Amino acid sequence: MSQAPTLRVERAMLRGGLTHLAACDEVGRGALCGPVTIGMVVISETTRTAPQGVRDSKLLTPEARVRLVPRIRRWAVCSAVGHATPVEIDEIGIIAALRLAGRRALAQLAVRPDGVLLDGNHDYLSDPAQDDLFGDRVASVLPSAGEVAVPPVTTMIKADLRCAAVAAASILAKTERDALMVELHDGHPDYGWADNKGYASPAHIEALGRLGPSIHHRRSWSLPGVVPGVPTGIPPEAVLAGLESDS
Repeated sequence: MSQAPTLRVERAMLRGGLTHLAACDEVGRGALCGPVTIGMVVISETTRTAPQGVRDSKLLTPEARVRLVPRIRRWAVCSAVGHATPVEIDEIGIIAALRLAGRRALAQLAVRPDGVLLDGNHDYLSDPAQDDLFGDRVASVLPSAGEVAVPPVTTMIKADLRCAAVAAASILAKTERDALMVELHDGHPDYGWADNKGYASPAHIEALGRLGPSIHHRRSWSLPGVVPGVPTGIPPEAVLAGLESDS
């Protein structure tokens, strides 16, 4: 079993002058359908050690993740989860959708952090340094999210393995997105979302080849099993309406 993550990195950042630090992680980026989801957990210098059992969400069983959620929410100063829908992913691209989901999470926080620790090596939360083709469209999808002031962001590769607050954020994001995919499964059971959560399992790919994409798939992607150019019988306006109804 991997070594348990600690708050060593987070405490060092707080001692460096921050009052509240938001730890951030995403799930669903590589899925074929469903939302992309961002979890955020805010801690301060007085926050105690993370609840026992907190690990990167990928290392935990579904049951363990669900048990940890209420403990994480009590432990953190505040927390939030934000989503970007498949239609938004298709409209603005996955990176801008990550930014939109992250700003939705940031807008929900009861306490404004003055720094963010983000898992990975790319800061998708801040405005791009150069002109962003989809910047205005991100703001137009949800003006309040576009207007959220993003504090300075620090990226760290494998922060979900090293940093307990980031691991906690990943658990919140994973459990909420998984629950959404299970709910969507009831209306589209052939794709097996209750088990694969929208990722490219053999059963999911087989169903895509047989049925084509549903209204919850990321239809701008090169979906495995789908023959390019072959119509699926779902008009674009129906796809847009169905996805917007789930947001």
